[in-house]
Amino acid sequence: MNRLLLSAVLVLTSPLLMSPGAAQEVSPAQRAELQQQLARLQEAVRGLPSPPRRSTATREDVEVYAKAGEWILRHNEFFKPNFIQDTARVLQAGLERAAKLSSGRPDWGNKPGRTILAYRSRVDGSVQPYALTLPSGYDPRAAQRWPLHVVLHGRGGTLNEVSFIRQHDGKPAPAEQSWIQLDVFGRTNNAYRWAGETDVFEALADVERRFKIDPRRITLWGFSMGGAGAWHLGLHHPSRWCSVGAGAGFVDFYTYQKRTEPLPDWQHRTLRIYDAVEYALNLHDVPFITYGGELDPQLAASLTMQQRAEAVGAPLQVLIGPQMGHKFDDASLKRFMDFHAEHSRTGRPAPPGRRDLQFTTCTLKYHQCEWLTIWEMDQPYAPAVVRSHLESDGTLHIETENVAALSIARGAADRVRLDGSEPVPLEAAADGLLPDVYFVRGGAWELLGYDDSLTFRENPDLQKRPHLQGPIDDAFMEPFLCVRGTGEPWSEVHQAWADWTLARFEREFDQWMRGKVPIVDDVDLTDEQIAEKNLILFGDPGSNRVLARVIDKLPLAWTRDGLTIAGKTYNAGTHGVPLIFPNPLNPRRYVVLNSGMTMHEQDFKASNAWLFPKLGDVAVLRFEKSQDGYTETTEWGAIFNSAWQLPPSH
Repeated sequence: MNRLLLSAVLVLTSPLLMSPGAAQEVSPAQRAELQQQLARLQEAVRGLPSPPRRSTATREDVEVYAKAGEWILRHNEFFKPNFIQDTARVLQAGLERAAKLSSGRPDWGNKPGRTILAYRSRVDGSVQPYALTLPSGYDPRAAQRWPLHVVLHGRGGTLNEVSFIRQHDGKPAPAEQSWIQLDVFGRTNNAYRWAGETDVFEALADVERRFKIDPRRITLWGFSMGGAGAWHLGLHHPSRWCSVGAGAGFVDFYTYQKRTEPLPDWQHRTLRIYDAVEYALNLHDVPFITYGGELDPQLAASLTMQQRAEAVGAPLQVLIGPQMGHKFDDASLKRFMDFHAEHSRTGRPAPPGRRDLQFTTCTLKYHQCEWLTIWEMDQPYAPAVVRSHLESDGTLHIETENVAALSIARGAADRVRLDGSEPVPLEAAADGLLPDVYFVRGGAWELLGYDDSLTFRENPDLQKRPHLQGPIDDAFMEPFLCVRGTGEPWSEVHQAWADWTLARFEREFDQWMRGKVPIVDDVDLTDEQIAEKNLILFGDPGSNRVLARVIDKLPLAWTRDGLTIAGKTYNAGTHGVPLIFPNPLNPRRYVVLNSGMTMHEQDFKASNAWLFPKLGDVAVLRFEKSQDGYTETTEWGAIFNSAWQLPPSH
């Protein structure tokens, strides 16, 4: 086994349930010295020039070293005695990078070996690291396009930016490695969910921007929590990868957590966002291999998916390590990597890709496969299914379930037949002026012309659409901005709870999602911010003037006397109504009321399986003052239908 793979596998064997280690004692003198070193690096970052033209280096590659020092100090994450020295070394390395960039001679990211790079996230403006390994034969001047391995790490109770940088930076590349490798940070330990999911694709996009990557030869794999991430990302985005490998991990909530009592409906249904077991049909669309040790309880993930694959007639290669626990044996790891090497040599089919699809999704968040885009579903969180096959005469036959609108890339076939309709020539459809051809279904499928296609894309009827489908937590996977009220509240008690909610979100997002929550006062909100970001509004219509502008267009009646939702009125002094809805000021983006992420510290400390939505699209919370702030009880929750309408009553 080569050194790089062995290192990755050793890192990936952390259990999925792990609390952070106890912090080591840091003396006042040590802390002061680190703070001074951090201040010098932060000052150096502020004075950095733009990188030289044609350089792969960026300012973020330097700033991420300062971010590592800032976060470990603020959260006191010195989990091992060496972390104090490691932090000093990371800060020193950042100062050295700053000096090189200032002199116009950055030397990282263009020669073989492992190095730390970074990007600025569109979600919150934070700088996020990733590790990149360039193989020994890499030449930045050559025209060659390289295959890429995207590797997802396991859960680690001592993982932070400092330990990630020290684990990877400056390590050599194995002589036998023939691909570029991206090791994802994933905002630490969230099983690549929510902003951790966005991190995978933002890091991937940054690598594709800087380096010559063959987009048809991208491999995804991971172990333990990384295996759970590979199941999730591999099956939700099946046409993105030439192959996927999942070692151990988990694929559903109830079985993995040994729970038999159903969760409340608004939680039970949204488990289908991340429960990979619901997406087994997509194994038809991507080569997939899975591994589990014979003695490892997490072998259940592989065996469960094997059973589901057989039920839907999908291929899945299963490896079982004889007498192995939660790790690879050498022979299985070789077979695992050989599988990926074989499919990397072949790569995914050239565009338009596979024409014989069997694709399913339970949410419009995951709506694309090859040439197909699902735009609307009849029922959220019920399986939407598309099956297709290409006839010898060039007709693409498509059968659908729970799909209300879709588009097909014009080059996918000569003609298309939808659910037994008459064949439609794709080349001439909609005057041949758009890259995709749009269909909507009423009683039967209707082909949209050019003008109607443009109108459809504007979503005039305000239907749930991709990235505008909820639940509340979805707002924090794209650019968001918290808007704080500065006016006089209608209810001081409600305002105090809203302020506490925002403070809790700031604290938890900072620690568990590794970014600072962006906040603006309501009087300072700009039209540009309304156009570009999901708005998270805190307060009431008296205190928050942005909330006052939109409240009449939300499915919530709010007066000085109380809040009315779904036909029932609540006292604003004891109840709050978190909800997500298309922003009336910009229906392409969300507005969220009085809620950050709906999972909290206890969920992040527990198994990653608990990182599912707790409130759906809308909920009624009863809040009571407590010693630690507030105690919240969910009295009602719901999911809007496909037209963003409430259930008829409680």
